[in-house]
Parts: sequence; structure tokens; C-alpha cells
Amino acid sequence: MDLGLQDRVAVVTAASKGLGLASARALLGEGARVLVSSRDPSRLAQVRAELGPGCETSVADMNDPLAPARLVDEAVQRWGRLDVVVANNGGPPAGTAMSFDDDALQSALEANLLSATRLVRAAVPHMNGWGRICLITSYSVVLPVRALALSNVARTGLYAWARSAAPELMAQGITINLACPGPHATDRMKELGGSGPMGDPAEFGRIVAFLCSEPAAWVSGTAVVVDGAATATQG
Repeated sequence: MDLGLQDRVAVVTAASKGLGLASARALLGEGARVLVSSRDPSRLAQVRAELGPGCETSVADMNDPLAPARLVDEAVQRWGRLDVVVANNGGPPAGTAMSFDDDALQSALEANLLSATRLVRAAVPHMNGWGRICLITSYSVVLPVRALALSNVARTGLYAWARSAAPELMAQGITINLACPGPHATDRMKELGGSGPMGDPAEFGRIVAFLCSEPAAWVSGTAVVVDGAATATQG
């Protein structure tokens, strides 16, 4: 299937490893030009060498309120357009709901809600009648994970915002969807002590690419859960 991404321009954040990197790789494989961001300049240098032509990189901390607009400006200045945004950021610390104070909750909202909404608001004015926005979140948007309370709150808030924004954006030819991974074989899962069956990040990246594609023009406001039926098992 031709995903219609040849020569499209994409920004993928927090993408020097894991699911962000897999998403950037999948978009490049479909012929898009991709600006990859990360806080780690050494990892970005490796990513640029690994992904090759079509990939550019930028050091950015998505927790910085100014970073999203700067990344959008970089992509537009380099390629003259912006068509695709994949918003990703590292997850907050694990813990239960009653174990966190206001500062911890505010940090989670900055990282996993506000960073994405800022990126979308900066990008949309450059999407001239065609745009694709994919927000990488977690399967916790449909089934809260008791030990990941901060993630539950921030990411479900982002889902509510995306569903609210979807009709406005569709009127401009722009779709917005969530890709919601369950356990995948990434460094993040190792940090959380994950075990058992895990998904392949490369397969997740191809799902993101489809949500950002021409054929997905009538898919918007959805949360696509990619978890190997884990939520169905636990529900």
C-alpha cells in the first residue's frame, strides 16, 4: 500500500530511541523527510548516521515550553513545509495516585500533556489543507495502570484534548489520533521492570506511519491501542 508520504515533512519528538525512533524510521521508509528531536546530542548523532538521507536532528527538551515551536520553525525553515507531527515524550515516574504531590503532578502534565498540545498548536498553522498528527501515549488511556498514576492522569487528559480538537482540525483537513502502546521491547520497559511478551517497536512504528498516511484521511479522534490484547485480558 502506498501511504502517500513521499516527500512529506514530519517532526518526531523524543525519538532518539524506543517507539519514537521506530516511528521516525517508519516514516523515512515511506519517503518522508523527518526532523528527529531528543535531549541527548550524542544519541542524535548516532540516529542521524543510522537513518541517513532525509533525516535531520535537533537537540530539544520537550519539557521546555519553547521547544515545540522551535522544532516546528526548524522543519519549516529547512524544508518549506510541515505535514506530519508525531508527539512523543518520556513517561513520568511510577507510583500510585496518593503518593504524589502537586509538583510531581504538574511535571507529569508538562511532559505528557502540555508538551504535545504546544507542538500541535505550533504546527497546525503550517499545515495547508493537509496534516496528520499522531500522539504517542499509552494503553493506560483506556485501562488505568495502578502503579502508573501520573501517566494515567496526564495521558488521559491528552486524549480528552485530542478528541475535543479533532472536529476543529478535521475542518482544516488535519487528523489527530493517539497511538497507545502496551508493553514493547524498549528501554522504558526495562526501567519499569517489564517482563513477559512484548511488542516489536518496528511494528508499532508502522502503525504510526499508517495513522499519518493519506489512506487514513477519515480516521481522527481515535485511540489506537497496540498492546497485544493486554487491555482485553485485564478488562
